[in-house]
Order: sequence, then structure tokens, then C-alpha cells
Amino acid sequence: MRFVLRVLKALALVVVLIIAAGTGWLFAWPPELLRVGDGYAAKIVCSNVFVAGRDAEDVLRDDVQAPGNPLLRLVRVSVERDSGRVTARFMGLFASSYALYRGALGCTSVPDGNFEAAIDAVPFDAPAKMQANDAVWPQGEGSGNQPDGKITTVLADSRFAGPAMRAIVVVRNGRIVAEAYGPGFSSKTPLIGWSMTKTVNAAILGRLMLDGKVSFDDDHLMPQWKDDPRARIKVSDLLGMESGLAFNEDYGSVADVTRMLYLDPDMVSLPANAPMEAAPGQRFRYSSGTAALLSRIWMDRVGNAQAAFSYPHYALFSPLGMTSAVFELDARGTFAGSSYLYATAHDWARFGQFLLQDGVWNGRRLLPEGFVGAMRTPTTASNGRYTQGQAWLAPGGSNAAFGLPEDTFWLTGHDGQSMAIVPSANLVVVRLGLTPGWLGYQPQTLLKAVLAASPQPGGPQQQAGSARQVPPQP
Repeated sequence: MRFVLRVLKALALVVVLIIAAGTGWLFAWPPELLRVGDGYAAKIVCSNVFVAGRDAEDVLRDDVQAPGNPLLRLVRVSVERDSGRVTARFMGLFASSYALYRGALGCTSVPDGNFEAAIDAVPFDAPAKMQANDAVWPQGEGSGNQPDGKITTVLADSRFAGPAMRAIVVVRNGRIVAEAYGPGFSSKTPLIGWSMTKTVNAAILGRLMLDGKVSFDDDHLMPQWKDDPRARIKVSDLLGMESGLAFNEDYGSVADVTRMLYLDPDMVSLPANAPMEAAPGQRFRYSSGTAALLSRIWMDRVGNAQAAFSYPHYALFSPLGMTSAVFELDARGTFAGSSYLYATAHDWARFGQFLLQDGVWNGRRLLPEGFVGAMRTPTTASNGRYTQGQAWLAPGGSNAAFGLPEDTFWLTGHDGQSMAIVPSANLVVVRLGLTPGWLGYQPQTLLKAVLAASPQPGGPQQQAGSARQVPPQP
């Protein structure tokens, strides 16, 4: 009996030592997967609490834990409203990661915990945001025409709206004709666009092209590339996702994209130091890293840091009346052009209408002629799926396969964000939600149903600003 007790005590001691060693290991050297999970949780909770005005526990449960990796269900967060800091820890103990609210510039992931550096990176006041008014959309937030009953019926059908839909806005002939919102969301809720941000970021760069400060053919773009083959990479290669730089965009593991977003305070560092895997223009590789590089390029071309921080509002958001837009930056002060633009569905629709009108708003050209044409022109290396301007022609299959007009082009984002722009139908359809890809939802079904419920094109058109459509150009 004594022998058995001694064995049990020894086993208990071994178990205690293993637990102690494992705990010490998790404290001292947490696996990257846990750090990514905590970084994601801290950032998403921070933005949704401070930018979108939502409850932290609701965001943790619905946005972070419900659709994600099972390990995320063990993440706990704390929110310090006075300091604007959010902390996330696995099991409330391990792999601490942080996010910081920086006022009008939104939240940033602070993976190294260096809040002082994150604050110092944006020492300037953000530009004052315009206030929404009661004029009819898109000049204001007022309603104009009566909703289209047929399209409203389409939006109410879950087969077309998709699971966990949060907002749908349909714009025809420059006016909102139908909209729908999920429980707890409204036309006033800023929602993340994820990779739809890439196209907005490209438009900001295009705005700078109009001022002659950058061009499609510019090369020698980064200091790290001065004396090697990467110096041949052009702005056009980055816009078309054909830079030739190696980049792993697999969200199912710890990959380049998740390291860039949640482990590195400087998002530019990883893609700027990535090796070449192909000659520029020869291979399509979807890469959030290229959008980070484009952000850094246009910010450097603006002229100075304060002007760069103000440029998105000065150049795009204010002219379009996107009063809710919050374009977030990384911890070292580069706009997160791959992922982090929050805006209401009405403001996302304004941007779509702007592209429909070839970059003209209220009679003023904001993008060079041909720039939106590049957003509609397929690249050879992508087999016609992606375009020369950070947009999609055929996400998830060709437009023809779904019976859609051939001139349709798309903005798409993680977890079911989409915007369809159909020039021939004078139509924009924005759909936002929390709909992971594994649910199988395809926004083409929504667009097809909306088109079927719409009057045939060809009648008088009413737009927010007239623009002559130009043929797609490189």
C-alpha cells in the first residue's frame, strides 16, 4: 500500500512539474498561433468598441469566437476605456497582445506592447470629420425615392442576403432604392471592409496620380530594393498583384499575412523584405503585403507625415461625403491599406457610386481618366480574375457563369464583404456581414436576384455626378 501511495505521489509530482513547465513555457515563449489569435481579438474588439460603438463582450463572442478557430473561444479581453487600450490573453493568462485606440485614426494592433511608440507614431491631430446632413443621399443621409418593393423583397430573403448579413445597400441610378440590416446594426454602424479596403487604398494612390506625384510606371519604390532585382517592380505590378514577391496569404495558419497584421508593429517590414519568386508581371499572387507597400509609397509621395495622415480625408472621404470613414494605421504609422477601413454601408455605397461614375463626383474629376478603367481590366497572370487596379472581375468564378453582365466588377473582403458595380445597369450593391467562406455563400446570387428585380437599363439615369465612361485601359 505504501508503495502504491509513493507511486501516486510521484505521478502527482510529475503532473505538477509538467503543468508548471508548460505554464512557464506559455508565459515565456507563447506559440505564434496564440499570439496571432490574441492580436486578432484585441484589434477587432478595439475597433468595434471605439469606432463602431459596440459592446466588447458581444464583439468577442460574435465576431472573434463564433466564426473562428476553436482556440479563440479561450481568449479573454479587457478594455480600458480611459486609456483606449485593449488587452487579449489566451485563457486570460497567456500570449498577451494589445490594441490601442488613437482617436479619429481608429485602433491599431500593438503586438510589441510599446504603447509609447504607437502614440508617438501619429503625433498630429487627425483632420476634423465632416458632419452628416439631411440632404438626400449621396449628398447627405436623407431618404429620397420610396424603396423599391421588389428589391426590398429580395433583400429580405435569406437565400440572397446570406447568413449573418449585417448590411445591404442597393444603389440604382445614383439613389438608394433598397437597404436591409441585421439585428443590432443600422445605417449608422461603421463596418469593416477587410480587403475592400485595398481598392479604396488604390483610389487614394490614384488621387495622387492626378496630382502628378506618382505613376503606374514608377519603379525603385523601396530603399531596400535599391541594388537588387526588386528595383524593377513597378507601381502597376503592385496594383495588379504581380510584383513577383513571395507572400503567403493563407489565413488558416500562421502565415505572412497574419504575421504582418498581428505580430509586427511595422506592416511594411515583411513585404518590403520579401524575396523575389518570379519576375515582375509574370505571376499573380494575391498579397495583402502589396497593399501595405502601396500605402507606404503614396504616403511618402504626399510630402510630409502630417499631410499624409490627412490625405485620405482631404483627397477622397471629404469630397465624397464619407463622414463615417475611419482608415486605421499600423503601430508605426502606415495606413493598413490591406484591411482596416471602417465605414457605414451608406459610405461604402458612396465609394461604389464614385467608381461607377469613373472617378468623378459632383462634376469634379478625382481620379485620372483610365484609372477606373484599370480597375475593370483583367490581368493576364490572374487568368482574367483580378484587375490592374486592386479589384476583382470574377471572384469565385466568372460573371458569365452566374449570368451576370460582363462589365460587372467587384470589391471583396474577408468574411463575406462584397461590393458589385455594374455600369451597364447603373447599379451598385454593397453587402457586409460576418460570413466565413466555409459557409459557401456567394454574393453573385444576391446580385443576380437584384438585377432580375430591377427595371431593364436604358431609361433616364440620375447620378450623383455625371461622368463619361471611358474604355478600360491599362
